[in-house]
Amino acid sequence: MGKDKNPRRVAENEAMAVSRMLRTSPQKLNLVAQMIRNKPVDKALTDLTFSKKRVAADVKKTLQSAIANAENNHNLDVDELVVAEAWVGKNLTMKRGRPRARGRFGKILKPFAQVTIKVRQVGEEEQA
Repeated sequence: MGKDKNPRRVAENEAMAVSRMLRTSPQKLNLVAQMIRNKPVDKALTDLTFSKKRVAADVKKTLQSAIANAENNHNLDVDELVVAEAWVGKNLTMKRGRPRARGRFGKILKPFAQVTIKVRQVGEEEQA
């Protein structure tokens, strides 16, 4: 008599993963997310591995988590996965400061961001 099962938040051929509290600005994180959108997952992993951006390692970890979710939780074929969506959002901002000349205060903002990656299984004919 328990509660009904929650409906899936993504389609049957999709899986996703979210990383929160990444210590970088959303603008910098979006440059890396933009690099992997609409690519096959193996190509996206290669691009993230050899990227010079510091935050690329965190995005790679999130992408690997999305791939593992697709394989283990939703029984999708890893070889047919494509990065369907990768979007970035703001998180909290730490406010810090530094004393400046003449009694003033220099504001230092330390932003956090989050990234959500959604992978989708597509057939061989759709990839080409």
